[in-house]
Amino acid sequence: MCGLALVLGPGADRPTFHRMMAALAPRGDLAETRLDSDLLAGVQRLRIVDREHAVQPWRSADGRWLLCYNGEIFNHRELAAELDRLGRPLRTASDTEVVLEAFLAWGPDAVTRLRGEFAFAIADTATARVYLARDTLGVKPLYWSRHLRRLHVASEVKALVPVGAPITEVPPGHHGWADAVAGPDLVPYVDLSRLGSGPRISDPEEAAGLVREALAESIRVRVDTDLTVGVILSGGLDSTLALLHVRQMHHDCVAFTIGTPDSEDLGYARRLTADLGVHHEVIELNPRTIRLEEVREAIRISELTEYGDIINAVVSVPLFRRVRDLGVRVVLTGDGSDELFGGYPMYHQVGPEAARRLFLHKIRNLCRTELQRVDRASLGHGVETRVPFLDPALVELAMRMPVDLKMRDGQEKWILRHAFADMLPDYIRDRPKNPMSYSSGLHERARLYKPLFARQYRSFGYELLEPVRRDFDTVLMRCDHDLDRAVAEGAARPDYTVFEHARDLAGAAKWNVAPALRRLTGSGRQS
Repeated sequence: MCGLALVLGPGADRPTFHRMMAALAPRGDLAETRLDSDLLAGVQRLRIVDREHAVQPWRSADGRWLLCYNGEIFNHRELAAELDRLGRPLRTASDTEVVLEAFLAWGPDAVTRLRGEFAFAIADTATARVYLARDTLGVKPLYWSRHLRRLHVASEVKALVPVGAPITEVPPGHHGWADAVAGPDLVPYVDLSRLGSGPRISDPEEAAGLVREALAESIRVRVDTDLTVGVILSGGLDSTLALLHVRQMHHDCVAFTIGTPDSEDLGYARRLTADLGVHHEVIELNPRTIRLEEVREAIRISELTEYGDIINAVVSVPLFRRVRDLGVRVVLTGDGSDELFGGYPMYHQVGPEAARRLFLHKIRNLCRTELQRVDRASLGHGVETRVPFLDPALVELAMRMPVDLKMRDGQEKWILRHAFADMLPDYIRDRPKNPMSYSSGLHERARLYKPLFARQYRSFGYELLEPVRRDFDTVLMRCDHDLDRAVAEGAARPDYTVFEHARDLAGAAKWNVAPALRRLTGSGRQS
């Protein structure tokens, strides 16, 4: 995966372009550029597939078309074979070349043939236009800004802040054309509101079989690499399923877990990796090591806009720093499973139709919450993260299942536990869901700095995109899980009040002071 930057327009400004590229430097290990008078294009390339030949920006054989691409196309070999049969033999074995040749063969419809996690820009040098496209769920980011009759495109907000103009996100599942002064005219190539519109799957055994097949296939294509594959392991259901499959399918895997020495995650993950005989890298943190400096760096890297996501980013940054330091470039995570299979209480406190709307809302917003955290924290350290639970085929399958297959017998994500009952150890199958920052033991320490999040965020210029806002899940709960009310309430009052911040700070301070008080009073010692 990579970070891309592009400036289109008369007298394209090179100093601004170089600042854009510098902001994206952590996303790759090689900077590659193409500089013309009216088109500046560059990629910070993380070399994963056909590492020697997939140079970027990639140019068509006739020199007219230029591609800046970020992502992985998991069916690129099949598409390459199809292109060859059409009389379009390829020069490399890379998915980069496949993206451009597919576009030249099938036009904008090519995006519907790509199975992967991607965002890209294709410049037509003959017409001075740019085609933009982003994957179905927005696993990979893409933003644009316009200033002085020039179009600027980049993989991260921080790369567009130097432009000094409002920043806009390319929505997931959208594509379209732009030039220096007009557009992008973006349209959806997939209708997320129709997810799961196929025949309902209500039989537990049928659903279990389909889930097993779909998840195994999703992970199979994501471990098709000669590099070491890491798994971000919390010791919970989703990351355990990822590790179990990777261990079976890839010859070289390693698990990574972060937490305080006595955290739930470390306990479960250590037991699991010992049982499986998998190499396990542990990042032990004392809560007191999380200070304002660490929080500020997490905000700078992640660009996140919801408080809870920022707290999770505080945990994710040191985790991916260790992954990078060990030289692992590809990791899988369990992200997205909760949004598909009912890992949150909200889905089970409303009727079936309201639950479906909540599922769709969470899925549509993954691009600016969980997926953004994973993308920035990982590629901010030159690590490519793949999310097998968000393969479009698995997403579609999950949305065809009724809520009673996702919550049953008092267990969330019941269908996953049932489908993989023979693979999962009892202690994993019976472990309840616990949010990342809580189960790592680091939530309350990061929460101590929560009143400062918005100010730190603004200091980086990220409000050119949007401001920090209240956690949507909190707003939803206060609106009795009425989605329409919650959306309206969130828009009317985006941030927390001073009183809400003060109350939250008091709770966090009490938690952080309690251990010191116990040490001073000796109340934690045995008599």
